[in-house]
Amino acid sequence: MSELSVVERLYFGRDDAERDFADGLLRTGFKETAAYNAVVSGRKMLVIGRKGVGKSAICVRLALAGVHPGGTALITPDDTAGEEIRQFELTGLTGDHAKSLMWRYVFALRAAQYLVRHAAEHSGRTPASIKTLRSFLKANQELIGEDRTSNGFGQWLQGLSGSLSLEAFGVKAAADFTQTPTEGARAAHRLKILEDGVRLGFVELGCAPAHTLLLLVDQLEQVWSADLESNSLIIGLLLAARHIGSQYGNALKCALFLRSDIYDSLSFGEGDKFRSDELRIDWTESDLADLALRRAKASVDPGLTARQLWGGIFPRTVQGRHTPSYLLSRTLPRPRDVIQYLNECQSTAIGNGHHDLIHESDILVATRRFSEWKLKDLVQEYLIAHPFLERLFPLFQNTGYLVTRAALRCRVELTRDTLRREFPAYAEALTLDGIVRTLYEVGFLGVRRGNGIVYAGVPLLPVQPHEDEFHLHPCFREALGATSAAGIATYDRVVVDSIQAQTVSGNVDFTVRGATRVSRGYVLLERLQRACRAILDQTARSDGLPDEIRTEIATEVRRILDDTERAPHAEPPVAEDRIVLAAASYFNTAADRLRRDGLEGGDGPDGLSSHLREQSTRLVRAVGGGVGSSGES
Repeated sequence: MSELSVVERLYFGRDDAERDFADGLLRTGFKETAAYNAVVSGRKMLVIGRKGVGKSAICVRLALAGVHPGGTALITPDDTAGEEIRQFELTGLTGDHAKSLMWRYVFALRAAQYLVRHAAEHSGRTPASIKTLRSFLKANQELIGEDRTSNGFGQWLQGLSGSLSLEAFGVKAAADFTQTPTEGARAAHRLKILEDGVRLGFVELGCAPAHTLLLLVDQLEQVWSADLESNSLIIGLLLAARHIGSQYGNALKCALFLRSDIYDSLSFGEGDKFRSDELRIDWTESDLADLALRRAKASVDPGLTARQLWGGIFPRTVQGRHTPSYLLSRTLPRPRDVIQYLNECQSTAIGNGHHDLIHESDILVATRRFSEWKLKDLVQEYLIAHPFLERLFPLFQNTGYLVTRAALRCRVELTRDTLRREFPAYAEALTLDGIVRTLYEVGFLGVRRGNGIVYAGVPLLPVQPHEDEFHLHPCFREALGATSAAGIATYDRVVVDSIQAQTVSGNVDFTVRGATRVSRGYVLLERLQRACRAILDQTARSDGLPDEIRTEIATEVRRILDDTERAPHAEPPVAEDRIVLAAASYFNTAADRLRRDGLEGGDGPDGLSSHLREQSTRLVRAVGGGVGSSGES
């Protein structure tokens, strides 16, 4: 079997942390970020980030033997237990506090199981508290099991509600609970007995603080449904995690991994007490480039350099931009997107028969496919919180990626009634301001602030009422056909090629090209040149025009100028009036788009759109005038 080529060996890993760990790249290609180190050190316990930023990667990494100086226990409630734990209630307690007891109970059970197992590693006499915990677990074997981490929640909750045997702790009869009349009070009493027993076990075993147990709670989005019960479930978890410090000291710690859209939707009185525990995962372009290099090294060669990756395996540039800059600007700033995009570039290259290096053409094909994936993935990511999201995308299809508030208002008004009919429960979110806010928060739209475009990645200032210029994120532009700033049809130089082809075939009559005809053609081209220069000057002086629109129009006008300069020397000859009419059509189309979408910041008689329309009209008149006519009459 022949040795695999460098492109065939290249691999950036799996989409999810669990399989990525199994393949080995999470071990060898893992990047120890500041966020990761803050969790390992115990400085932060609340890891927040949107889907795909690496929360589970940190969680899986922490669960590896030897990473954390102590034991770990992973708690991942799956969707089969979702309804049961969301609906858990205890009379006499609010929903938040009932859920808090539930989580404290789960933590205490996992800690008890860990202590009994870990005590076997200690030599000498087993402490009495550990024997008590062993007896407790044995007495409740059918109820709580030994190894349940997720789907045992339902049975565990039965114990908190009343069927848990506490005889190992000296509680032998219901009479012990006669002073606790409500269900919530009785559950709190049972829980206190269990927690006191676990705390004593930690003390008598004497491992802390050098050897602590770290509880890892992940994948809570599996049981979250954007309702009050789901919010209580998460709030209860936060309260329970904070309780651990006061109950067990340094013997037991907890790390929670929460999606940012879930955490940011919560509202409760004690929310301000978690600020110092919060850790927001935020990836920079340089961090992601380093991650890509690490993973390429893991699959190709440990000695691979950035220059070899971005200039040897990948092309050095794509459409004039340095390749990593081109690629990373077209992903949301998270590892999962980068992994998927780069793997698709590699796969496309192999499919195109390119085994020694990835070509620019491979990347362009992969870019379109990746953009389509991400548009679909965005819908799925926010399906629960924003079920109407997919219906908003047509507002941006086949238009410019730059959109003003005025233009978006017109588009929303055309679809508002339909959207509200289909999603009556979300009527407040389907206003112009609500749509802008949602699309900004999910990363679909960015907003111009100062000289840059800000896309939401970490909590930032929300879109303000005075902000009226928005940009579609580059990640989604290819899928929506919004690859230019204004979305204006370009000046089509194919018109010239078409005329040349017709000339060769004899379909256009240039047999009579006397002095008058040539003179008129030159006059038309000179008039078009003057119009182009005047438009370039007006474009440069238009203060309210976004830079992207200014650049796009100026580029097209210079292409027209180039045609006017080449036309007199073209072989076979070209029809000057066709060039002029094609340019006039472009000017008119650009004027309509600028005015309709409010892209020039004003629509006065001195605005660029008025100037474009005026020049278009003059050029059309000039082409239609008689021989020697000025075209002004």
